[in-house]
Amino acid sequence: MKKWQNGAVVAALMFSILATGCGEKIDQTASVEVTTTTALETPTEAPTEAPELTERAKKLLAQNPDTVGYITISGTQVDNPVVQTVDDEYYLDHGFDGQEFRAGTVFMDCTDVFGADPAAWSENIILYGHNMADNTMFGSLRRYRQDPSYYKEAPFITFSSNYADYTYVIFGLIITGGDADSDFLYWNMEELDDKATFDSYVNSVEAKNMIDNPLDVQFGDSILTLSTCYSDEDNSRFLVVARRLRDGEDTDTLLATIQGGGTGETAPAQE
Repeated sequence: MKKWQNGAVVAALMFSILATGCGEKIDQTASVEVTTTTALETPTEAPTEAPELTERAKKLLAQNPDTVGYITISGTQVDNPVVQTVDDEYYLDHGFDGQEFRAGTVFMDCTDVFGADPAAWSENIILYGHNMADNTMFGSLRRYRQDPSYYKEAPFITFSSNYADYTYVIFGLIITGGDADSDFLYWNMEELDDKATFDSYVNSVEAKNMIDNPLDVQFGDSILTLSTCYSDEDNSRFLVVARRLRDGEDTDTLLATIQGGGTGETAPAQE
């Protein structure tokens, strides 16, 4: 799948792979100013009806037009708007309101495609968030790292576009390098549109997995990768990797599968 940003090809992938989140209060009840325009020409074909924004998206977009979604993880403090811009460094130290902010904002990789039509998305959406000591942003994800079996209690992620809500289930928890000489350049693997590339990504996750994953992951699944810092000393990253629920799947059945299989932990807990 080609990578586009606001209708234009993104020129280069920014190699800043730290992560962020939004600590200041966000006004989700803000009023929305609606404007209308009149077409100058009558189209030869009936235009496709624009998808309806969710009410939350309308409020957040009124505050920050870079808003592309929202992420929540029950059992953690992750409850954040997600932004995207052509500069992957900007939201490392800017809050949702655009002011300088040490904790930054949770942001999507600048090359990812994520909009109204899931069929047009990048196959692997990557979100970055700072590992904050107060558990804001992606700081509370450390609980999965310190006790990998915790994913059995909180395996689901709600990741919303500006148009709809989607549920994902965690299948991988890994620690990996964040430098160009890493054996797993996950930040440059958003387009998994052939089986070999997709399988390579999933196999790399499984090779480093801290959990005994009881779920199958198939070519064609939509992947979500959350990235946060693990150790500044060796520039490593902690990743939480999930797949979107397929048609016909439900959380109760998946939870029973997760809680009924394996020990949930294959590596020592790490601080």
